[in-house]
Amino acid sequence: MKVKITHAVTAGLLTLLAAAPAQAAVVTRAEPVRSVALPAPTGSQAVGTVSLHLVDRSRPDPWMPTEKARELMVSLWYPAEKAAGRPAPYMTDEEATAMLKGQKVTGVPSKTVSGIRTHAVTGAQPAGRDGTLPLVVLSPGFTMPRSSLTGLAEELASRGYVVVGIDHVHESYGTTLPGGRLASCAACPEQEADAWAFGDKAVKGRQADVSFVLDRLLGRHPVWKGARLVDRSRIGMAGHSLGGSSASWTMVKDSRVRAGVDMDGTFFVPVPDKGLRRPFMLMGAGQVHEPGGKDFTWGRDWARMTGWKRWLTIQGGDHASFTDYTLLTKHSARDLQVSRAYVVAFMDRHLRGRDQRLLDGTSDAFPEVKFWQ
Repeated sequence: MKVKITHAVTAGLLTLLAAAPAQAAVVTRAEPVRSVALPAPTGSQAVGTVSLHLVDRSRPDPWMPTEKARELMVSLWYPAEKAAGRPAPYMTDEEATAMLKGQKVTGVPSKTVSGIRTHAVTGAQPAGRDGTLPLVVLSPGFTMPRSSLTGLAEELASRGYVVVGIDHVHESYGTTLPGGRLASCAACPEQEADAWAFGDKAVKGRQADVSFVLDRLLGRHPVWKGARLVDRSRIGMAGHSLGGSSASWTMVKDSRVRAGVDMDGTFFVPVPDKGLRRPFMLMGAGQVHEPGGKDFTWGRDWARMTGWKRWLTIQGGDHASFTDYTLLTKHSARDLQVSRAYVVAFMDRHLRGRDQRLLDGTSDAFPEVKFWQ
């Protein structure tokens, strides 16, 4: 399932920056791109953000057994009192350099990626009443950093959600850790050796990561000062690619996660025969994830989802359509607009109990979205 990209895209990053497990991009050279800004969030609230370094000392790192504790980098996006202040950096320049090198992209300055303009203000004062805000966990695709879903995170936060984006360390090309350390993709050789064995291990490891992060955020001594705002009975999860594959298994193992979305991810760990009774939505790109398409795992696991469910595809979409990198590969915010609209509608329906006609069938506003089931 390897993909070799050889075509050129003028003035853009010449790669599928959101490559899925068992995909690799090979690129020779691309022209430098102009400055890029994420589309502004459409909700009524200002957005704040903060990054946290969390360490799970109960288990070793799954990809680096010599590391006796599992380190994670986490970003929180949340409704803020006001938007005054400097917008947060998109990622570090070291992370951007590692990503471009990993994707074999040359001729593009790292600051083109690290300098993507965001809208959330670092350290802004959280807004809201205690115990009222739903929480959404975001898990990125394999080799991708948590920042790849910033556009979706900012949109959710502007609409009153606390959002937790997780960098699953050693699963992206580069994650900046405290002390100036850069963790590389130690998982990449295992994915290249056996994609299915890798997928099983990675999905189960990500479930452990998510559950640990929820423990640290919502436990007796929360690591974030705004944790008191979260309604612990209203937690959802959405993920891209491997992150989407991990959403269903996380729901199976952790009952705190009440609703989930898989954005273009193969289900490496099957939903158990007993089924998944909580709400779940499949969002795929093009023909690969249509019924009877190349990814047989969607049909298999769809049959085992016994709660509220939807199966959607974006016609003309690709694997990057659910990430910020569609701005660089297509020079268009349309795909990001689509994915933000449907993920927000899903979370509003299942975490807030708000009727969402957008999820009931085809929409004139988004004619490229096809409902299958």
